[in-house]
Amino acid sequence: MRILITNDDGINAPGLRVLHGIATELAGPKGEVWSVAPAFEQSGVAHSISYTNPMAMAKLGERNYTTEGSPADCVLAALYDVMPNNWPDLVLSGVNRGNNAAENTLYSGTIGGAMEAALQGIPAIALSQYFGSANATLANPFEAAASHGADTIRAILKAAPKDTADYRLFYNVNFPPFAAADVKGIRTTVQGFRKGTSFSAEPHLSPSGRRFLWIKGGDQQVETGEGTDASANLAGYTSVTPMRADLTAHNVLQDLKDAIDT
Repeated sequence: MRILITNDDGINAPGLRVLHGIATELAGPKGEVWSVAPAFEQSGVAHSISYTNPMAMAKLGERNYTTEGSPADCVLAALYDVMPNNWPDLVLSGVNRGNNAAENTLYSGTIGGAMEAALQGIPAIALSQYFGSANATLANPFEAAASHGADTIRAILKAAPKDTADYRLFYNVNFPPFAAADVKGIRTTVQGFRKGTSFSAEPHLSPSGRRFLWIKGGDQQVETGEGTDASANLAGYTSVTPMRADLTAHNVLQDLKDAIDT
């Protein structure tokens, strides 16, 4: 198996090293693992692409590249420049430092990398490590992802339906904020929503008196309801959420057509 890995935390992020280990196990001795990751952190860029700006590319070693662009840019760079004649069989994005469950999904560059791969017709999985009091102080806070990542991906690939839709399926995986031994299993979930908390902007003054705004995250320990990703994670389960890039609200489409179409 030929696997491409990317992330949004940057080429030197510890989560990318964890993902490389997972991908190496999956690819097997006759497989290949290719890395194309951002030169610097790209957290929160979602599915952005550098449409109006050129990107510098650098080869760091065998099958190891970096670009100044976003995770989606990295996937495009890999497919059309780094490995144009040998596209990967699978794209893995992560392992993100922090969860990409619930509304975080919409902001995530990790998700953006997997989404771009799906738009290009390649099976793709985004992987993120939830953080909390039970794993934040571990020697390896990515322990749950490192220990359960390969088996989780194998389970997804085995169960994944054949998909030829225009907007291909991709999968959002979040490992729970616990030590590896305390992970209870896998739950297939829907995307949740953290009520009463959200991203916000907070003003601060610099020592020189200039005013700046910092984007501030909300409480990540909020339950999101039965059957949803964040609640499963907080209960000790790895969540797997199937996704598509199609943003149409299909459940209201017919009612809207009946009301306004002429």
